[in-house]
Amino acid sequence: MIDALTITNFKSFSSAEIPLGAYTLLSGLNSSGKSTVLQALALLRQAEQAGLLSHEHGNAEYAETGAVGGFPLNGELVELGTGQDILHEDHVTEQGRDPEIGFALRASTSVPYEWRARYGREDDLLPLTVCRPLPHERPALHDEQRVTLFNPGFQYLRADRINPAVTYPQSHEMAVRRGFLGTRGEYTIDYLRHYQDETVPSTVLHHPDASPRLLDQVEAWMGEICPGVKIAATAIDRTDLVRLGFEFTRPRQLTTNARRPTNVGFGLTYVLPVVVACLTARPGAMILLENPEAHVHPQGQSAMARLTCAAASAGAQVIVETHSDHILNGVRLTVKRQQLAPDDVRLHYFQRNADGIVDIVSPAIGPDGMLSQWPPGFFDEWDRSLDQLLD
Repeated sequence: MIDALTITNFKSFSSAEIPLGAYTLLSGLNSSGKSTVLQALALLRQAEQAGLLSHEHGNAEYAETGAVGGFPLNGELVELGTGQDILHEDHVTEQGRDPEIGFALRASTSVPYEWRARYGREDDLLPLTVCRPLPHERPALHDEQRVTLFNPGFQYLRADRINPAVTYPQSHEMAVRRGFLGTRGEYTIDYLRHYQDETVPSTVLHHPDASPRLLDQVEAWMGEICPGVKIAATAIDRTDLVRLGFEFTRPRQLTTNARRPTNVGFGLTYVLPVVVACLTARPGAMILLENPEAHVHPQGQSAMARLTCAAASAGAQVIVETHSDHILNGVRLTVKRQQLAPDDVRLHYFQRNADGIVDIVSPAIGPDGMLSQWPPGFFDEWDRSLDQLLD
């Protein structure tokens, strides 16, 4: 598991170290740096998938050989533009050197990893200048006990997920072979169509009202948002598309007619990729989730907190960006119920000062779910509004 991420000269941060746990919750005002943390991790994953963090690339001893290696800013996971779009405006630079953008990962069971790349204003591939440890010192990147970011089972679901639609893309490569749901969750329907009869192996993820079958578990957790919902995912003959349909059970009636996603609102379609990602979480994998609460009412948000915590309990490393106090309180209740250890949880509140510097405040959570501190702006809007109402 990754214990900490260090960011240098990247977007919101000139320099920052963010401790990570089995479950990490990122909160704060808009444009305060939360998404920067997820994008940094996604960028490293994107570089590793492209073979640009491999042993033979980016070490100082190879810097003059012209070996291709670096940070590809535009790809499957993130589209960040060019160097000028990601360099922190008040970047730190060693005297006499061009600015560099860097990341480091620290894991208790492995040597630290560090990558630095040379800044290029118009470049969308920033060449590596530093890659540590050196090739002969480096253990395997792929190991569930070491660097979760590079293990199979990685999922990154951005805030701009799939909208309700009649059809969605079908891809054997993405959904079936790689098991990747897509950054917008666009391959979720095809994944569910193919794997719906598989068993959810970890019992901590099981909803008590359903069998271990994946589709039954998905419907049970989706039922926390819309009771009685049934899901149908089918391929459309002679096309590269799959169809999603929702049905709803009623007392003394098995089902109703299938309804188009466009006729049942945003919430069900928006949260479906989150549910599938958590239920299929692999031990030693990393799951990045932006705003799992989007378009979901408070009861459903609390259910999403329980499910994301269960994914961490099942062995995945889960990092959640959220604006929801229901997500936070759901995490606190999970700790209080001893379903997740306090030491496994990291809470970070990002706030931008008047001078533009981002400060990170990290309240600790106790075994009773209570927090060590409540910095101003940290999920306190309801209390402030209540004070005004009672004034």
